[in-house]
Amino acid sequence: MEPASEDLTARARIRDAALHLFAERGTDAATIRDIAATAGVSLGLVRHHFGSKEALRAACDEYVLVQSRRILVESTDPDGAPNPGFLPATHPARVLLGQYFARSMADGSPAATALFNDLVALAEQWITQTTPDRYDDPRAVAVLMTAMQLGPLLMHTQVSAALGVDLLSPAGHIRSTKALIDIYSQPGLSEDSAKAAKAAYSRLEEGETP
Repeated sequence: MEPASEDLTARARIRDAALHLFAERGTDAATIRDIAATAGVSLGLVRHHFGSKEALRAACDEYVLVQSRRILVESTDPDGAPNPGFLPATHPARVLLGQYFARSMADGSPAATALFNDLVALAEQWITQTTPDRYDDPRAVAVLMTAMQLGPLLMHTQVSAALGVDLLSPAGHIRSTKALIDIYSQPGLSEDSAKAAKAAYSRLEEGETP
């Protein structure tokens, strides 16, 4: 649980203000002056603590990775089984993190690429720790899982229009999350079909014709 905003240090207030503005507007559109005003501090204090907007973004990236790791760890037990009561309690934080990730990925910067790679590493670590024998290629699963999670956020306008509700609103987030639970809980292929499909791709990989 994060402390109330008035109890945060000036550095943390600045970081949180930047996190919200970067998520809402994108890094380029959010100015240091706007961040200082939102945090209730002077422009000089922002520069004192972070030096530049790039350093402030790096601090935000580090923070959201820590929070994402915490949510991953606390949402499952040591055997990888989900904790049904935990995710709803993190709803506001996950909406903000998702919006921040989407804005970061959209700008196509080296920082965005680094953040994506960090998210993939986090997912791969979680997969190998909780379900070490489930997947043949945990790295590929982590990459695709991360991309699939970010996809709806990157297509926020289209997904929201199709749902008829803003994806990042409480109602939209809840509706989409419940749909994802349905998707993840229902296998799309039988075990035999999955084995046959993977065998066909293995033959293709080895140079054989399908």
